[in-house]
Amino acid sequence: MASLRTWLASWRLRKTQVAAEPAAGGATCRYLAIIMDGNGRWAQGRGLPVAAGHRAGARALREVLEHALDLGIREVTVYSFSTENWERPRDEVEALMQLFIEMIDSQVPDMHERGARVRFVGRREGAPDELVRRIEEAEALTAGNTKMTLYIAFSYGGRRELVDAAQSLAAEYATAALEGDVAAPREAPEFTEDDLRRHLYAPEMHDPELLIRTSGELRISNFLLWQCAYSELHFSDRLWPDFGPDDLDAALADYAGRQRRFGGRRTAPESGDARVASDAGAEPAGVAGDEAGEGGAS
Repeated sequence: MASLRTWLASWRLRKTQVAAEPAAGGATCRYLAIIMDGNGRWAQGRGLPVAAGHRAGARALREVLEHALDLGIREVTVYSFSTENWERPRDEVEALMQLFIEMIDSQVPDMHERGARVRFVGRREGAPDELVRRIEEAEALTAGNTKMTLYIAFSYGGRRELVDAAQSLAAEYATAALEGDVAAPREAPEFTEDDLRRHLYAPEMHDPELLIRTSGELRISNFLLWQCAYSELHFSDRLWPDFGPDDLDAALADYAGRQRRFGGRRTAPESGDARVASDAGAEPAGVAGDEAGEGGAS
């Protein structure tokens, strides 16, 4: 069944690519981000406790990740628990912490067997000690895997990440100045985007080419604010527990028909040669291929 589903997904993408020009960054999505929204509404609609919705969402995630592996997607970043989610009712938060532990115990070994690396991004302050240990064990177990990287945004906020990165960069510069590695400037130092990127939670993460959000909400909810600057957006009306491999295929087919210009302008073909006149020049850092180096719990 998995092989048939993979073949159908590839056929859909080929069919879309025949009808549309290739996307500027490549019609095949390699780097994917997902805001998994709708667990609570899914449970409420069935008269179930919210925790049942989160468990159903965990099962949906497993199916989607297995399909992503079959399709050869290189990176998937999922919004599992935001900094704002700590404000939810205590019993819901405690149930989520226990569910994270169970998910690590049950799903990480399978992901490891399939060659996937697991990496948690965000702040770990406030998380139960047992969960922090499981996170560290999962990252250590899968550190050498290369088939796909699963980034799990836990206790994550995009604004908080940028503040943390800026503070880290400033501290690095101050330390270098004190040690004499750099001369103290008369004016404020000029930093580059690459300087700040080095201090993000996962500086090696590629910018997502496609961001999917479920449940019909049309916002990105403080998720990957830096990384998603040029991401294509796909909004699905399905609640996350109902989102499956076929829905992922539909999102990828939608992406395959997009034109990604990165600030450029497509001009009319001249002498049969389709060319792109770009106002922005080269692709932004982080969108290069393999050669280059409210969200959360819903």
